[in-house]
Amino acid sequence: MRGHYVGRTWQHDPALYAPPRYRRACSYEAFVPDQLVGLEVELPGHVAGAVSEAEKAVAALNASASSELAPLARLLLRTESIASSKVEGLQVGARELARAEANEASGRSIGTEAREIIANIDAMQFAIEEASSHPELTIDAIVEIHRVLMARASNSNIAGRVREQQNWIGGNDYNPCGAAFVPPPPEEVTRLLGDLVRFADDDALPPIVQAAFAHAQFAMYPFEDGSGRTGRALIQILLVRRGLASTFVPPISIVFAQRKDAYIGGLTSYREDRLADWIESFAGAAARSATLASRYLDRVRALQDDWRGRLRANGPPRADAAAWSVIDVLPAHPVLTVPVGVAASGRTKPAVTNAVDQLVRCGVLLPLGASTRNRAWEAQGLLDLIEGLEAGKD
Repeated sequence: MRGHYVGRTWQHDPALYAPPRYRRACSYEAFVPDQLVGLEVELPGHVAGAVSEAEKAVAALNASASSELAPLARLLLRTESIASSKVEGLQVGARELARAEANEASGRSIGTEAREIIANIDAMQFAIEEASSHPELTIDAIVEIHRVLMARASNSNIAGRVREQQNWIGGNDYNPCGAAFVPPPPEEVTRLLGDLVRFADDDALPPIVQAAFAHAQFAMYPFEDGSGRTGRALIQILLVRRGLASTFVPPISIVFAQRKDAYIGGLTSYREDRLADWIESFAGAAARSATLASRYLDRVRALQDDWRGRLRANGPPRADAAAWSVIDVLPAHPVLTVPVGVAASGRTKPAVTNAVDQLVRCGVLLPLGASTRNRAWEAQGLLDLIEGLEAGKD
């Protein structure tokens, strides 16, 4: 066992409602994991091989990375964020979410689940751009990721706050007695987070192994809600910080969402000190997600080439025309509005408006609705590719 259990007694708070049978005091055991700093592990040959394959797959995904491919990088980051939300049961289709993003950018109201998933995209973006750029990972950085993640949730009052009460997984809503898993008592959380960030700043272990251990340790559930999504963002932070995912993050949550039972089983194997089993499972998910991402990036690039061919065939605009710039940024914005096009391309509103007209004429952008106000356009064929990637299809 990688840790120990501590016995606790739950006392019902009479100020909170609970059915009569849950108002009695009861006993439960909370799991306190061992610290990570100083952890040494010897991997069997086949597991070491799986780790090597995973790191090669992530490195291959990033081999062609360059600054002009930033929209493709955001596409993968967006896909990872959406899949991470799906692990938690937030189910919004690719088209529905893309249109919600466009609606939100235009000041319209959107659904609760879409709003939470968009917040997850924001949190992942923050994690990669901000937390990964600092010389050390800190508790404050992790807390800030959680704040961004939960800022638009219905329970946003807990955003950016380390929990001060006991939480649990499974069982009933009123006490942790009989729960499937009870994380550490709240007084242990800050100490465990301190150990986690110190472990994250050590490069003694291979990046995939370090990310796997750090993510599994995050099952201390340091927040009342949103710990799972924050913990999956931590994976990407570590892969970026270690230089393995310099531009393109492997959307590992796609595999976790597809194989949720195996994912939960892997986390359980870590807790039971079957470290090699967890590492093998994690490495396999990382390798598959990186391979999928590489294939889909190739397909998106081919789609962009098709768009450029359509634009040329329709009477090619000048080499510096905004239409080329809009095509460059479309992978990051599968549903486009003029304001989003201006912000993403850096071109003026009249130039983007003209570019949209050109791209509509050649079939690259497809109008959504007949309204002349707050207009939006879908990038031809792109959402079909994104749906395939999110579904984990080869």
